[in-house]
Amino acid sequence: MADSALLNLVLWLPFAGMLALALLPAARAELIRGLSLALMAVQFALVAWLVARFDPAQGLQFATDLPWIPDWGVHYRIGLDGYNVLLVALTAFLGPLVVLGAQRAVTKDLKLFHAMIQGIQFAMLGTFLAQDLFVFYVFWEAMLIPMFLIIGIWGGERRVYATMKFVLYTAFGSILMLAALIYLVWTLNQTTGVRSFAFADLIGLNLPLDAQLWLLAAFGLSFAIKVPMVPLHTWLPDAHVEAPTTGSVILAGVLLKMGTYGFLKLGFPLFPEATRELAPWLMGLSVAGILYGACLALVQDDIKKVIAYSSISHLGYVMIGLLSFELVGIQGAIVQMVSHGLVAGGLFLMVGMIYERCHSRKIADYGGLAKLMPLYSVAFLLLTLASVGLPTTSGFTGEFMALLGAFAAGWKAQAAGDSLMLVYAVLAVLGVVLGALYMLRLAGALLFGAERAPHAPLNDLDGRERAILVAILAAVFWLGLAPGPALELTEGAAREYRAIVLGHAATEGGQ
Repeated sequence: MADSALLNLVLWLPFAGMLALALLPAARAELIRGLSLALMAVQFALVAWLVARFDPAQGLQFATDLPWIPDWGVHYRIGLDGYNVLLVALTAFLGPLVVLGAQRAVTKDLKLFHAMIQGIQFAMLGTFLAQDLFVFYVFWEAMLIPMFLIIGIWGGERRVYATMKFVLYTAFGSILMLAALIYLVWTLNQTTGVRSFAFADLIGLNLPLDAQLWLLAAFGLSFAIKVPMVPLHTWLPDAHVEAPTTGSVILAGVLLKMGTYGFLKLGFPLFPEATRELAPWLMGLSVAGILYGACLALVQDDIKKVIAYSSISHLGYVMIGLLSFELVGIQGAIVQMVSHGLVAGGLFLMVGMIYERCHSRKIADYGGLAKLMPLYSVAFLLLTLASVGLPTTSGFTGEFMALLGAFAAGWKAQAAGDSLMLVYAVLAVLGVVLGALYMLRLAGALLFGAERAPHAPLNDLDGRERAILVAILAAVFWLGLAPGPALELTEGAAREYRAIVLGHAATEGGQ
């Protein structure tokens, strides 16, 4: 099978699975779970094969380009490149783990639940793989439907409020992005006579600074809501707390990366002059998010809220890496996206495991788990240390490289008489300290605090839970101990991004 056909199979397999699940009898619970898991496992195997065949020296690979709406210049364009290859791999990797994690937790409307899991997998992969702005927007919006249902049907007591807040925030940003998208394509047609939504055509469009500023604001608002950046973050804690474990893992593991990926792939390269103009402001907001998210995580009494606010902080490092315009920072940002997906996804899965046993998310309701559940405690402590950024873990690789890029940009700016970027870099380091405080506080209370009578005795991890956590921890330590292959896959894209945003002023060997 041609590699381009294989990539299409990867994309459309969950959509076919969604239709197949709809045809199964609702009473066949084990068949539904088994089919859903099998689809995700096959998809991951196919993605692993494509990633192994991916050539870092080439650009877009395994591409498909078919006319969809020719009169509008819309083509069905998908492909794998250095921008999306690790994120596609992350999405496919988490898919089987999400299905395994829901084996016991979800019993209501099982067929619809697994159909929605397949549906959101399809939409997320389509967003990453799209190479046409119209196709990107369709998949971007399609993600709302399954997530709306996952939170709204299987969520907590305040699920309706959380769902509506999530949808309203996202829809508002999407409307502005649609308006900017139309203007961008219309301008391309007026200036070149070409009617196209292709990323490659639009990124080469030369727009005046004023237009770029407005368009970046429109695209950037939609992406910033997804990240989320302060002060557009308030939907996230509600969505995480009310979502079922599966929803929280999808949100933290993949959906939040849509915002940072949007900036990397589209927002900043489409409007390079505006990006350079607004970089200090965006860097300031990113550092504010790092510190504000960490401070809020430090005072929470709900385990899910601690991890939710930590996401705001950790994704701030992705943004400062992208905004450093340094190769090491850009690659660090990409690695940090993957690392956060693994670590936060794993932590949310572990919250779900303990919630299934004790039906509480309050930190005060737990204690002494190191004695009661030793295997669980070891896994939780390892993910905690990865979240803190312990060397040998993926958290260290991503955050260290992003900070190194921020300091490199700061030193260059200081040499030119501007010390603001260096101040931002120094302040970002405080987020690492605060991260250690809130995560070690959480781990200390859960694992080593006084034992709580209602929780004794507790069964330790079963075989299914061990398999989930071994897979995640293996990926976390692989990316921490041997990040070379991942960096090779993204280096070409990082150099291209840097050259475009800096107006082709970046040198080939620039760091």
